[in-house]
Amino acid sequence: MRAPSLGTQSDADDEHAMSTTTRSIAATPAQVWSVLADGWLYPLFVVGASRMRDVDDTWPAVGSRLHHSVGVWPALIDDTTEVLEIDEGTRLLLLARGWPAGQAHVEISLRPAGDSTEVTIVEQATAGPGALIPKPIQDPQLHVRNVETLRRLAFVAEGRAR
Repeated sequence: MRAPSLGTQSDADDEHAMSTTTRSIAATPAQVWSVLADGWLYPLFVVGASRMRDVDDTWPAVGSRLHHSVGVWPALIDDTTEVLEIDEGTRLLLLARGWPAGQAHVEISLRPAGDSTEVTIVEQATAGPGALIPKPIQDPQLHVRNVETLRRLAFVAEGRAR
């Protein structure tokens, strides 16, 4: 078993860049996708997600939603994440909400890499207070969070692949 990459980050000096984080996961794209396609698993790997309240029956179809809570009890915020676009088995574009903190576009893409999968998260705050933070400050914060998100996703996908 080879050591996972720690992730890569976009150029934070580019005012229009979105935070980009990539990790190799020792599982097939189908195995990683099966984790993403099970909305009930999101609190296991998404940093900040505390619990899942409901998952639309059509998840991960366009327009379907995860009904989640973010934060730490007792200060939890109930909100949703909605699928904006899907390329079955390879890509999800999500609108993640956590008001009053704001919302973000989160793209998760999978690419086969030998016997592993390269998973990339591209994230950008799109509304609310987070969107007011300059990109060179926003990008490193999102990157650090998404390094941990991908680490957790790897634990789940690789554990299920055994």
